[in-house]
Amino acid sequence: MLMRGGTSKGAYFLADDLPAEPALRDDLLLRIMGSPDERQIDGLGGAHPLTSKVAVISASEDPNADVDYLFLQVVVDRPEVSDRQNCGNILAGVGPFAVERGLVDAGGRETSVRIRMVNSGEHATATFPTPDGRVDYTGDAEISGVPGAAAPVVIEFPPRAGELLPTGKRVDVIDGVEVTCVDNGMPTVLIAATSLGVTGYESPRDLEEDLALADQLHSIRLATGRLMGLGDVSDATVPKLTLLAPPRNGGAITTRTFIPVRCHTSIGVLGAASVAAGLRIEGAVGADIAAIDPASDRVRIEHPTGFLDIKSSVTAGPDGPPAARRTAVVRTARKIFDGTVFPRAADRPTGGHR
Repeated sequence: MLMRGGTSKGAYFLADDLPAEPALRDDLLLRIMGSPDERQIDGLGGAHPLTSKVAVISASEDPNADVDYLFLQVVVDRPEVSDRQNCGNILAGVGPFAVERGLVDAGGRETSVRIRMVNSGEHATATFPTPDGRVDYTGDAEISGVPGAAAPVVIEFPPRAGELLPTGKRVDVIDGVEVTCVDNGMPTVLIAATSLGVTGYESPRDLEEDLALADQLHSIRLATGRLMGLGDVSDATVPKLTLLAPPRNGGAITTRTFIPVRCHTSIGVLGAASVAAGLRIEGAVGADIAAIDPASDRVRIEHPTGFLDIKSSVTAGPDGPPAARRTAVVRTARKIFDGTVFPRAADRPTGGHR
């Protein structure tokens, strides 16, 4: 099933319909999505990381979950499939897909599906309308970066057990640049845009074409990956790097996020959750320029194509490290196509050539 989840698009599969062996599964997915090819002309992929995603869903044996959700990022121009991160946008389609495929029975006017995110072991609950026992994708909820409106999918994340600040510090200094490493569902590095010689209001394309900036970000990402306990992240898609600037359109902060080389045309849900939590930590990078209402749990994250609202609250007592207390977001999802995909034939060596 091809679905839009939030501001991403991906292919959703039942785990039983794919090979159990990861290497065989990944080879098949590369051929289904059309990678490696910068246009992905021979597959389902849309020639961008945001449209080259896969969700693998199965019934869960976890007593606290109804389904398991494995997210796989299919690299566009290289024969790589990564399971090293979650995707909160594709997560928006997991509950509806589970009902569509009969893994979960629809409730009354709405259904809640408890989801275990296999990549990290964390949990989320997605609630969406199911009148007459069917998923209703129509509604009046609008999200930036997606034309039109659809039914709301409310995603609630329980408090995380892990450290909100993986390095144990509110600020680290990498190559003379102050950063805050935060993980509220997605390992993310917060950086003031001006500390890298940019404004933070540039278009994603302009930022991608800045080779000096790319070199700086690469060096920071490698160093923070080690500090956050992620090891060598040279070939990984985490941590994400988010440049911060004062808001321009009534939000809390302006962002430009690298995923990790391309600049996101919006922002990922879990990345935004990490940004929102980080901004609520006194002394963290960006906290001094963020316009946050202390009486409200809503944090509006501005991004290149609009905004994303995160409900976020953080406890930060004097005797202990800060911890995320609540994280929730409203997304939308839509079924685009349900049918049979025909993978590209597997490569076979012939006469010494491939």
